[in-house]
Amino acid sequence: MAHVLPPYRADVVGSFLRPKALKQARADFAAGTITREQLTAAEDAAIADLVEKEKQAGLKAVTDGEFRRAMWHLDFLEGLQNVEHVDAETWSVEFKGPKPKGAQLVFRDKIAFGDHPFLAHFAKLRDIAGDYPVKLTIPAPSMLHLIPCVRGKATYRPIERYADESVLFDDIVEVYRDAVRAFYDLGCRYLQFDDTSWGEFCDPAKREAYAAEGIDVDQVAKDYVDVINRILEAKPEDMTITTHICRGNYHSTFFASGAYDSVADYVFAQENVDALFLEYDDERSGGFAPLAKVSPDKKVVLGLITTKSPVLEDKEAVIARIHKAAKYVPLDRLCLSPQCGFASCEIGNKLTEEEQWAKLALVREIAEEVWGK
Repeated sequence: MAHVLPPYRADVVGSFLRPKALKQARADFAAGTITREQLTAAEDAAIADLVEKEKQAGLKAVTDGEFRRAMWHLDFLEGLQNVEHVDAETWSVEFKGPKPKGAQLVFRDKIAFGDHPFLAHFAKLRDIAGDYPVKLTIPAPSMLHLIPCVRGKATYRPIERYADESVLFDDIVEVYRDAVRAFYDLGCRYLQFDDTSWGEFCDPAKREAYAAEGIDVDQVAKDYVDVINRILEAKPEDMTITTHICRGNYHSTFFASGAYDSVADYVFAQENVDALFLEYDDERSGGFAPLAKVSPDKKVVLGLITTKSPVLEDKEAVIARIHKAAKYVPLDRLCLSPQCGFASCEIGNKLTEEEQWAKLALVREIAEEVWGK
């Protein structure tokens, strides 16, 4: 079947395992033994090598592997004007295993996109890729509210401008509209919002805990859909914007479990993105029935291949799952990818680079068997 616009039949979420040389360069920079220019040169070299490997793997669009980031989200969010990343006693969610260093976000004044460092990062990737399509991933707008205002509700103290929370939502819309336009002007035609709020809102225990704090999760969900859709009003027609949903991905662990039933009426039915990348690599994500709520204008990228384990999935079992999902969303609107990135944080998941590429080879092999080359 012809399928030339993103998302692609065999796609990828975005992040890749950092090579040893890059990890060493980041450690050396942190220790003060190399300059920022030397670190940037190491990042450039690692990204150029990655892009070539992505092309060889048959990906239809390449990413920079998030090689310039420590975390999938905080680097972008703290790069916004008047958003500060501060140390905290604990991480904003509880992972079921190794835990990141505690952190929180603080607003100092009216937030704005400004001359964001990711603009230069994207321009570098575009130049490295040449005429090959590129994909950019950034944290979803919801994360700018979820981290300080929902997860951090107990300690959040709004600045005067954001005493009325609707003003914060308005400013988030403005920030992301500016981001969409700026990346578009640099040549970006494939942008992904990474969003763990929906994965979190799938978890019955987390919903109960938030309710105990006086948080109406369904109202927050409605607010997030409204924010996203207002941002998407500024999306150029020839730009694809997708949402990726998962339940945490840090060093092969997670922070949430639960089927999509409780969020399907919001994100599946109402969010006006072009496609949804959905975690579906194990039983934590539940069944496919909620896919019946996906609006007919959206594609679904099934995250059936896990990045949390080096073990290769059984090809026939994955194909069978694709056809089960096709009972709810037509096969022509389905694609395949891993459930998340291979290194949402620079520590990476527990597999080797060779095992990482074997996973992507399997994604491509299955996609070609199901949909054709």
